[in-house]
Amino acid sequence: MTAAFVFPGQGSQAVGMGKALAEAFAPARAVFDEVDAALGEKLTATMWDGPADKLTLTENAQPALMAVSVAVMRVLEAEAGVDIKRDAKFVAGHSLGEYSALAAAGAFSITDAAKLLRIRGSAMQKAVPVGTGAMAALLGLELEAASAVAAEAAQGEVCQAANDNGGGQVVVSGNKSAVERAVEIAKAKGAKRAMMLQVSAPFHCALMQPAADAMAEALGKTNIKVPAVPVVANVLAQPISDPKEIVKRLVEQVTGTVRWRECAAYMAGQGVTTFYELGAGKVLTGLLKRIADGATGTPIGTPDDVAAFKAKRS
Repeated sequence: MTAAFVFPGQGSQAVGMGKALAEAFAPARAVFDEVDAALGEKLTATMWDGPADKLTLTENAQPALMAVSVAVMRVLEAEAGVDIKRDAKFVAGHSLGEYSALAAAGAFSITDAAKLLRIRGSAMQKAVPVGTGAMAALLGLELEAASAVAAEAAQGEVCQAANDNGGGQVVVSGNKSAVERAVEIAKAKGAKRAMMLQVSAPFHCALMQPAADAMAEALGKTNIKVPAVPVVANVLAQPISDPKEIVKRLVEQVTGTVRWRECAAYMAGQGVTTFYELGAGKVLTGLLKRIADGATGTPIGTPDDVAAFKAKRS
């Protein structure tokens, strides 16, 4: 087993995502119907018809992205005979994608994943008043240098590395004034580019503690099983399978750094040579090329992608 299934995070959403899958495949329709039922609303209407700003709302984007990812997984199982336990060494996801990975591997039901991500998205949005927090991308600095920039910029406020995406791309998160300082310090310290991001809240930093508390409560009431294959946890960059540890790490992930570079490097170091990105977009596929030398990344999110995957396997 030299493959891993990986699942995208927020920012990969686009109006229309998953629609062609639903039209082409009954297993995909079943996933979208289950998500709509779990949330008591037609999230699929927003996913397929927009408006884009409604889909981008964190409380909608998170369950929507999970729905597309798990729909792809179910289609691959039905159409291409994929068995995650047999065909994948690991699963992993970027931020909310960790929930998609766990749902795909059977650790929780689609209904529970949708409800958890609705709570997570809503709690992350409410944790910090709009305009108080911010995030910025620092390009051309590795994690250690970016963390030093964040520490210098904090000046008594919150500023920390939120995402270590690999290829010299680190995102910092925290109080808006501190993040603005980080952009200027990063430029002075040789970053190729440093820019504020259009986000609705400062994710993956200490300001998200109220959301972490909400997730601890919600996850504590959720039935979590041992996943079919280990999930490489964002906050550890190590594989975990124990349900109690899964809860602990998902709670930590709300305020902790998404160590994506290390997650991908760990999987590559364990012999993974093929990464399949299941769901919307191909952000992770692009990042993987910069992290894991010689590994191939293949995004699967449309009926054509499914057909190409099947053709390769036959």
